[in-house]
Parts: sequence; C-alpha cells; structure tokens
Amino acid sequence: MSFFNSIGRSMTRAPRGPKRSPTPTSSTFAAADMPPPAVPSSPVTSSPKPLYLCSPFVEAALVKGNFKTIVVLPKYVDIMEWVAVNVFDFYTNLNEFYGVIAECCTQQSCPTMSAGSALNYTWINQDRKSVHLPAPTYIDYVMTWVQNLLDDENVFPTKSGHDFPQSFPSTVKHVYRQLLRVFAHIYHAHYPQILHLRSEPHFNSLFAHFLAFGREYELLDIKDVKGAANAPVGAGMLWEKWKEVGILEG
Repeated sequence: MSFFNSIGRSMTRAPRGPKRSPTPTSSTFAAADMPPPAVPSSPVTSSPKPLYLCSPFVEAALVKGNFKTIVVLPKYVDIMEWVAVNVFDFYTNLNEFYGVIAECCTQQSCPTMSAGSALNYTWINQDRKSVHLPAPTYIDYVMTWVQNLLDDENVFPTKSGHDFPQSFPSTVKHVYRQLLRVFAHIYHAHYPQILHLRSEPHFNSLFAHFLAFGREYELLDIKDVKGAANAPVGAGMLWEKWKEVGILEG
C-alpha cells in the first residue's frame, strides 16, 4: 500500500493514547530547519570489512524471518495512525540506543557526521548554508527537531477529532531520512560499542524493522540507503545482505 497515495483518503481515526513524554535534548536547534543533503568529503578508498557485515554479527537478530510480516497495515487501522505510532517507536528506541553509547560519541572522536569511509553528512544552518558539524551536535539537532515535531499537536495530533495535516507524509519522510543518518553513523563509528554491550541482535532488528517499514510505506529512497557510488553509506550494505538472506524484500 502506498502511504503517499493514501493522503486523499479520509484521515478520521480513533483516539490515540496519552501524550508522549519529552526526551531531554538541546534547545539550540530551530525546528523549522529542514534536513540537509549528504556531501561526500573525499574519494572512496579501500578499507577493512566493517564488523557489522561480518559473520556472525550480520546475522544477529531478535526476529527470525521476513520483516514484511510485521510492517503490513493491520486490519481496521488508519494508515496515518500506523505510520505515526511506528515513527514514534523508531525514534524512541534509536534515541535510547544513542543515549547508551553517547559518551563514546564526542567532538574529538567524531568531528564529522560520518556514515562511511568517504561520506560525511552536512547540516543546513539558519542561514541556509551547508555546514559540517561534529556527530554529537548533528545528532542532538536531529533528535531535538524530531521531538519538537512529535510534541506538536498540529503535526502529530493525539486528541480525538484532530486529523493529520496534508503535509504529514512529506514531514515523516524528512524525519525518516534524518533517523537513517543516525543509524548510519552508529553503525559506521560505534558498532564496536554495540558489540561490547552484546546488543547487536537488538540493534540489527531495530534497523531491519526501520528499513522494512520505510520501504513498505515509501518513506525511504534507495539512494538515501545506499548513498552515491563514490560515497556509499556503510550501513546501506546491510540492505543488500539482508535481502540475500530473506530478512528484507527488494
């Protein structure tokens, strides 16, 4: 089912649960700023195979089988509500994972928002200029921006009788792109910490679920997952690997 084709349908839905609790983040980021494009920093150079692509780590998962079965729209559930609830869950779980390894992600260890050997994401500042930021600053901006959206009743309504805005699919797609970048950085720069915590099955399953849901509802572009030929997204290689073993569909 196409999420974006569903926008013309009625968006009336049942009441949602209690309002989400806020996540403490920096207040320095203006919520109106929109996500930036990725900018490769240098040509691709050969490098050792990342641990997350090596066996047995690449196969580690809490969920066995194809993730298609857990992302399909349940019967009688409004598609807007289904997408909103899942985006909230992805954000919450990713934020908790990052909180655990945040002490290892510093301005010294991660001076750029790296996601591959030749890929550093850039941020669009208030002057609409593309700038490089240390990864912890970039991620703090992302999480603050998403939290502000989740707390905004005009974007993610929680009260009965309040419908989702017409711009909701586009907004969620921007959110998804930014969360993908946080996943990509953690895989690229902090997977050893994930292994040290023995959390690779949990993190892999979260990311596979995130990818499967994003593709099912057209929230992810393959070019964002894989990156450019001269600046590939490291974690994007998991997409192909997990398709080969039947965890994800094409």
